[in-house]
Amino acid sequence: MFHRILDRLEEWLILTFMASATLVTFVSVAMRYVFGTGFTWATELTIYLFIWMAKFGAAYGVRTGIHVGVDYVVNKVEGAKKRLLIITGITLGIIFTGTIAFFGGRWVVFIYGTGQISPDLEWPMWIIYLAIPLGSGLMCYRFIQSLVKFLRQGEVVSAGPAADLREGALDDVQPVARENAK
Repeated sequence: MFHRILDRLEEWLILTFMASATLVTFVSVAMRYVFGTGFTWATELTIYLFIWMAKFGAAYGVRTGIHVGVDYVVNKVEGAKKRLLIITGITLGIIFTGTIAFFGGRWVVFIYGTGQISPDLEWPMWIIYLAIPLGSGLMCYRFIQSLVKFLRQGEVVSAGPAADLREGALDDVQPVARENAK
């Protein structure tokens, strides 16, 4: 139940950030074109919305297996070596994103203490920087989920059939008889 709620929250946040950035940009450009004026804060808000969208989108990418991966070596080995490489790769993802989340959290606390505000929106900068520990923390959690799934089921999160269309994926496909071509 928790995972389903988290999945939907993640998807809705990404959708909301993307839609909001698109809407703000469209309205600002339309106002500039029609009225010769626009929102002075539109560009800054759009940038912040895309940053938040990218951080949560990266976590979504880990959950769904849509990140680009270099798996040539992993696909060339079998058995225990393949298992070790997969576990190592996921573990490094956990360590990296956990480290970013930790230091991002420290950065947010530091920025909170300085009282900095954004130039156009005049929002506290700690709120904007909160995307770093939250997004990286969620990404770390998704890597942990992937590791647990691999250890329990032996499955790596995959984007589906399209993910299998890589070099050599069609080598074992039998040729179709061409009797009808005559």
